[in-house]
Amino acid sequence: MPDEQKPKQKIGFTIIKNDPTDGHKGYGIGSLSLENVSPVIVDVEEGVARVEIGAMHARSDTERGIKFTTNREDSAGGKPYWLVWVTIDQLPEGPYYAGMASCEMVINREKRRGYKLLADHVNRMDKSMKRKFMLENLDERSKDILRDFLKSHDEQMWERSPEELKQALASSD
Repeated sequence: MPDEQKPKQKIGFTIIKNDPTDGHKGYGIGSLSLENVSPVIVDVEEGVARVEIGAMHARSDTERGIKFTTNREDSAGGKPYWLVWVTIDQLPEGPYYAGMASCEMVINREKRRGYKLLADHVNRMDKSMKRKFMLENLDERSKDILRDFLKSHDEQMWERSPEELKQALASSD
């Protein structure tokens, strides 16, 4: 399909919908909804970040065709990536970045192998959903990429976000 006919790529975060329990006190009460969590993949070498909803089930374009293991040597020489779980919440003034946690991934396309710790990804997604910020493992370049992406996505969301996030992604220069 020629470039002029391709549909524009949508880069939107998942925004909170109505309460899934809708006030009833029955089955499912206390369950966490994934409606307000979006996975953002940071490609460190390319210097870009993008929302990849497929990462919710380890089926993003970045992960497709890769066999992941917990052994770093399997993906030696691969490209570094970060999967960042971004949780959006709503204030009366509008949406804001309420929680965020980053997880390491290394992908070697040539070998079709990758490194990631699935338990770590699940635990960090949970922390993000609980409105925590866990970005201490990001290097400076990755922090810059993520911060610029979040700001460019929606400057107002960034402004309404907690100071804790802004400090976690602050530039050291």
